[in-house]
Amino acid sequence: MAESGHLPHLARFIERAKLRYGADCNDYAGLHRWSVENPAAFWGAVARFCDLRFKRGASRVLENGDQMPGARWFPGAELNLAENLLRWRDGQPALIWRDESGRPRELSHAQLALEVSRAAAGFRRLGLSHGDRVVAFVPNCVEAVVGMLAAASLGAIWSSSSPDFGATGARDRFAQITPKLLLTVDGYCYAGKRIDVRPVVAELVSGLPGLAAVIVIPYLATAVDGATGTAPDIATIPNAISWQTLVAVEEPLEFVATPFDHPLYVLFSSGTTGAPKCIVHGAGGTLLQHLKEQLLHTDLRRSDRLFWFTTCGWMMWNWLISGLASGATLLLYDGSPTWPDAAALWRIAAEEGVTIFGTSAKYLAGNAKANLHPGRDFDLHRLRAVLSTGSPLAPESFDYVYERVKADVHLASISGGTDIISCFMLGNPLLPVQRGELQCAGLGMAVEIYDAEGHVLTEGCGELVCEKPFPSMPLGFWGDTDGRLYRAAYFERFPGVWAHGDYAARTRSGGFIIHGRSDAVLNPGGVRIGTAELYRAVEAVPEVLESLAVGERADGDERIVLFVVLRDGLVLDAALCGKIGLAVRQTLTPRHVPAKILQVTDLPRTRSGKLAELAVRAILHGEPVPNLAALSNPEALEQIRRSFETGRH
Repeated sequence: MAESGHLPHLARFIERAKLRYGADCNDYAGLHRWSVENPAAFWGAVARFCDLRFKRGASRVLENGDQMPGARWFPGAELNLAENLLRWRDGQPALIWRDESGRPRELSHAQLALEVSRAAAGFRRLGLSHGDRVVAFVPNCVEAVVGMLAAASLGAIWSSSSPDFGATGARDRFAQITPKLLLTVDGYCYAGKRIDVRPVVAELVSGLPGLAAVIVIPYLATAVDGATGTAPDIATIPNAISWQTLVAVEEPLEFVATPFDHPLYVLFSSGTTGAPKCIVHGAGGTLLQHLKEQLLHTDLRRSDRLFWFTTCGWMMWNWLISGLASGATLLLYDGSPTWPDAAALWRIAAEEGVTIFGTSAKYLAGNAKANLHPGRDFDLHRLRAVLSTGSPLAPESFDYVYERVKADVHLASISGGTDIISCFMLGNPLLPVQRGELQCAGLGMAVEIYDAEGHVLTEGCGELVCEKPFPSMPLGFWGDTDGRLYRAAYFERFPGVWAHGDYAARTRSGGFIIHGRSDAVLNPGGVRIGTAELYRAVEAVPEVLESLAVGERADGDERIVLFVVLRDGLVLDAALCGKIGLAVRQTLTPRHVPAKILQVTDLPRTRSGKLAELAVRAILHGEPVPNLAALSNPEALEQIRRSFETGRH
């Protein structure tokens, strides 16, 4: 993974595939075809190119490659994720942490390894061992990274959530995996407010029997306030010890060898339509996939400063931390992205020399609505890539980035998810960026678009599927011993084929467009449309900040109900309804003009920022909304309910 001038890693990989494997791949299309037709050769080549560090190698790369699920990668191999991420032990910054106060904290790669050794020693003293679970109820802080790496070094399993989840949301998730240790904080700051979470933690602990200890980081007292030696009162939290006590002893850092498919992370589905699923991801498959995406598709270099605005409860946090394996510097940010003003993240990016800026489509759309001009107002000369995920990136957001952020930046809209802890489609440093499109399918990902009968579509919209196994497929769901729930979630629709639940189309350029979740597809009069298409049309109306649409069953058909958030001071009237309807009619079809348009001040979202369309649909049909704790703002549902009931009459 050494730097090689300005020649992208992907270009070097293509040449290596041709020379070493005789791959017919003079371009990306040829390389992708080779990667899915020869999975064992391809993934073996990725492991070598990315310098995956094994403690024990495997005699073969792939076993049962014709089975999905059922394929096994690198059977017999052993490695340790923490050892791979801590391979660099020099003075280059590994982590730079910023919060709303603007005060930075920095750890070199050598210092990070030392902190991990101390935390691992503390975990051992608490009895943590191979296969035990550590859960974290923490903001995006240095200690979260240290704790995860320490747990992984011992072969333990890690799961985390943001402290804004509340006790119920965190308990619904963590209790399913019976953790041994809980890592938490005394509080955090958001939008200028100090939030003491110790009462929440005490409630959470009461719902997690079997905890050996609760480790409390003095986050407010130390990280936020800058006070040293200040210990918060943790007497109300059962079995609590301080972070300082945990890391008091330094011991040599050792790495427990685990099988390639040993559980590493437990992530959770958003859970807006049922109890959160505990999705188990393996150490080797996660690491291999992340290295492929970061080196080949993102062209991550040791000199890079990689930033992603994320909480510890979103898979992009796990993805971000894998960047340590390449020796890059990671920028961690905790707080509101719009505090003290809407340009906060761009200001930090300029100050810290960020080269790869990861964010969400919602954030970029909000920047455009706020008329921000980061390229004019800040020094972004080092910025070479902007990555966006979370929801489809509208064509207008492509225009915004190239006009207002930087004209020569690589803008990569990417799509995958918690289910695979990685991407199906993403960026490509060798291909042109097409407005409104994801550039390509990921290497090794046999992505296709199916119609309802399971036939491949060469044009038009359909179900996004993956026809062949890949290393970052989940190991399964926690507690699903016979695999029934796992198979039902992804393989029931098309047997032997992964159905992802996205409604998508392949473009003539070889890219893709995501039109929204297939289970939220609107179908008035039998004419299907993804919600993302509708939102694009609606939010092109200047008065509209955000929108959410669902289909309401009515008279044997479906009609569209649209909720809109307007600019401050505006009120929805007949004229504005007509303007919105006309925009939809002209952009889409008359069938997709909403039957009802209702004004609200907030839209319900999951804690990863996604619109909770299915929860709203349940409200409209008088059905219960299970697991409200999965929403960051469940109170918005009541406003939805009132608005809909009022609008009925």
